[in-house]
Amino acid sequence: MSDPKLNQLLEEVNSLVNQAEDMDELKRLHEVISTQQEAASSIQRSTSQPSVKWIKRDSRGNIIYGRPRFSRKQAVGLSHRQTGKTGGSLFRAPETSVEMTNDFSHINTESFLQELKHSLGEDLDDKETPAQASSDWSVRKSLVSGWWAKVRPRLVDNMVAKQHVASPVCQKCYSSPAMIHCCDCRPQPFLCAHCDISIHKAQVFHNRDSIREGFFQPLPPTSCFVENVLTQCVRLVPLEMPERICSCPQRLSVITGKPIALVTMNGRYNLNLPELKCEGCQATWSTGVDELVHNDYWPATSQFSTVYATDILFSFEELKMAAPGMSSQAFLRMLDQRTVRFGRTGKVIADSFRKSFLEWEAVRFEVDKIIREDHFNCPACTPNMLAVSVDGNRKHYRFKSAARSEEQAIFNGVFIAKDDDVARFVDYVHSSTSHVSGRGVCGGQWSAARETSQKSSSKVDEEGLELAVCRHGVLLCALNMFRGEVFAYPLYLQKKMACKPVKFFAMDVACKYWPYLQRVSERCPELQDLLSMKPFLSVFHAKAHDFKCEVKWSGAYQEGAGLTLGEEVEQCNAFLSRIAVTTKHMAKAVRTDMLTVMAMRWNEQKFNNLASTLARRYQKATIALQRELHNMEAMKTEMAVTDDQLEVWITDVNEWAEATTSPNDANVAAVARRIEELVTSIKRRSQRLYKDNDGCKGRARIRRKIREEKKLLNSVVDQYNSMVPNAENLDLDTILSDDIIWPWQLPHGDSVDLRTKRKAFDMVMAVRRIEEEKSILIAEMEKHWTTLCTRADTLKEKSSQLCSGTSSEMWGLSTEGIQGLQSLTMKKTQAINRIRKHAKNCYIQVLTGTEVNFESDSEEYHSDSELSED
Repeated sequence: MSDPKLNQLLEEVNSLVNQAEDMDELKRLHEVISTQQEAASSIQRSTSQPSVKWIKRDSRGNIIYGRPRFSRKQAVGLSHRQTGKTGGSLFRAPETSVEMTNDFSHINTESFLQELKHSLGEDLDDKETPAQASSDWSVRKSLVSGWWAKVRPRLVDNMVAKQHVASPVCQKCYSSPAMIHCCDCRPQPFLCAHCDISIHKAQVFHNRDSIREGFFQPLPPTSCFVENVLTQCVRLVPLEMPERICSCPQRLSVITGKPIALVTMNGRYNLNLPELKCEGCQATWSTGVDELVHNDYWPATSQFSTVYATDILFSFEELKMAAPGMSSQAFLRMLDQRTVRFGRTGKVIADSFRKSFLEWEAVRFEVDKIIREDHFNCPACTPNMLAVSVDGNRKHYRFKSAARSEEQAIFNGVFIAKDDDVARFVDYVHSSTSHVSGRGVCGGQWSAARETSQKSSSKVDEEGLELAVCRHGVLLCALNMFRGEVFAYPLYLQKKMACKPVKFFAMDVACKYWPYLQRVSERCPELQDLLSMKPFLSVFHAKAHDFKCEVKWSGAYQEGAGLTLGEEVEQCNAFLSRIAVTTKHMAKAVRTDMLTVMAMRWNEQKFNNLASTLARRYQKATIALQRELHNMEAMKTEMAVTDDQLEVWITDVNEWAEATTSPNDANVAAVARRIEELVTSIKRRSQRLYKDNDGCKGRARIRRKIREEKKLLNSVVDQYNSMVPNAENLDLDTILSDDIIWPWQLPHGDSVDLRTKRKAFDMVMAVRRIEEEKSILIAEMEKHWTTLCTRADTLKEKSSQLCSGTSSEMWGLSTEGIQGLQSLTMKKTQAINRIRKHAKNCYIQVLTGTEVNFESDSEEYHSDSELSED
């Protein structure tokens, strides 16, 4: 359907282009006439002795001009590339200026320009200059972004209007109402149930939608309508089959073979392999690997339980057919040479596709805002949040030499905070408080435990990302790091997350960050509310800290934390770091948009699987609790201790962690501190080996430092052993283990060894955390269910308002857009109801102790949820 407004806009653009071309032609003619008039006047002044002018030419005979290149294009109208194709200039400059004077000396410039303006039929204003393409790439990118932003409201309206479903008649038989819309059956996409079966029985890969419910609902090839009821059917993989399998004259019948999953570029198809059977001799034929490969399919295993369609390989073979007799290596080299030769064109095409993709995502985001979709808010953490984890990702740096442009990011401030806001906050904090330079020390030095750092003078601009994630792995917000992992960055994210109640604030260096926060809040009173959160040292990172620090700060020993790890950022980094190899070469705006789009897709996956995740966690916690209770009873029997004695031991361990212990001898104390620093440094480097380095060279450098520190540690341990009794000697392999208690930290005069108390302490803490986790999960299930019900009621209310026309918000949409929004709201309502049904089944089964098969349940849910996707 043609859009009058869109046609009018296209006509305006065409008129502007034509006007710009006419103005360029006028400028060229004006400059040529002015040049010839100046030449004629100079000849008249020098009639007695004509001057001789030498013309410089290159090896091809082309004239070498003294003016810049852009001036030559305006004056002559031909580029150097055009003149170089034939080996000479298409417009030869005259040897003298006498001949040109005879042709143009009588022409009056003003009269000629007026005549051209009159012939064009338009009145040109000298104050108005037509828009011209800039020679600067960054300016052109900014202009393109401005044009996209200008037309974006129309794109939003068109995307929403496209969701509207009318009630057409079948365009195949013209007798029955249409129930199916096929995106591949053009130009007659609407089909009734009977025509749909007759056409798509063989065309199983067509993209079909059901329109019976008033919105577009994607259908798999194994679903069809029979008597207005959606039923399941069997569809066969389209294969070339033999005409004869035996010598019988009877006709062969096609029967259904084994089920397979066929994956193409459009997704997964659950189909069946065809088989042939002779009615006379009962001979059969089944599909084998040879038949699959012959039909451009490739089996994933020898039993071809899963089959992949090799569309990309088939396209490569088609290209290979264009160069017969050429080896594969030679053909690839030819492709590489063409890529290099047309690299600039390929870059322009890639930029255009990337810009179109981001604009499409921007339009989807605007549509989601209309229907109030929240991409960065966890449903199980609303309205209050148990824990938020903050950590940095040093792999997401960006080179200064990457593409530079003045365009603004489409999703600026949506997920990644604005750089100006972060910079102002960091400067305010640094100017308000005095900071300690250098790295924080907790047994060893931590590069992430810095209070201040200068902006890097290396070849990178952004040094990485600082991320905030909830305990379910949902990305909440982020910011760009320009000064390394200084404490002001997590402080900004903590301030941003303080809009809702948060109980724990998890970091890998919480033992150093929290004293910093207490000191900053004294100088900045508006930040004192952040102290209401509790510090939480990440469980796995705590293993690289001193044991006293682990007991005092680790989340495994925090009351009310449950089984929260505080390592959720690491899980998200494993996903986001996949594109770090490309984002480091992107422009700032494109990098921001691409990371935001990936974060939204990650959260969407987390939202869809949240019910299964919570139910699975509860099931695992129930099993783990029974196991830990059994182990604790066995320990109590083995040690012959009571519950009261265990409580005393727990108190002793906590008091020991709060106390300060060190050897009495100053020389021995210095060596002991050196051993702690080296052990912690080795553990930290080994733990962050793959997190902070995205290349083999960087990891090889870290491994070399680890070897050097181990060699130094060995010598320091030998020095310590020579200074203490044999009973307190250390072993290199023992001190590098996870559970080490230094001899100088052991209390003296106690009848029970501290290692025994620590073993009991860990077991009791594990039981308490699991019991807390079960209570926490029940509360999160309730919050998730409440959020889903609220969302369903909101969509239902909006749908009723749109149907009755009583909605007070129009969002700048046209009449067709409002109708499309009504269909889209109905579609989202059905999707949220399906998620509610899935969540209800999961929660009832896991809370009642019913055995839950998450694989089959999740597979059934996703097969249904795919029907509700766009």
